[in-house]
Amino acid sequence: MSKVRKGIYDFLRGSFLTDESAFKNWRIIIFVVTLLLIMISMGHSAEKKVYKISKLNKLKRELRAEHVDVGTILMRMKMESNIREKAKVRGLKPSQTPPKKIKVIYKK
Repeated sequence: MSKVRKGIYDFLRGSFLTDESAFKNWRIIIFVVTLLLIMISMGHSAEKKVYKISKLNKLKRELRAEHVDVGTILMRMKMESNIREKAKVRGLKPSQTPPKKIKVIYKK
């Protein structure tokens, strides 16, 4: 058996984990696996945040559109012509004489 073939065979069998210098190998493997797990969890966390941000942006756009619609309805309701029509239904008419100011004077 050639040296390269023997090295590949030993690697596939996992002999690098069971020989006398295996303690160094295990420390490196555990360190790399820990880093991989941290990296995977950070990726999932970032993905959750991206989904939450997109959901909040969609909600923000919907609320902004609703705000504009309600503002438009309010402006129409506050128009003088609209108020006169509603007052006419209740039997109210605009006054023929202008309003007068009432002055209150306090004496000490």
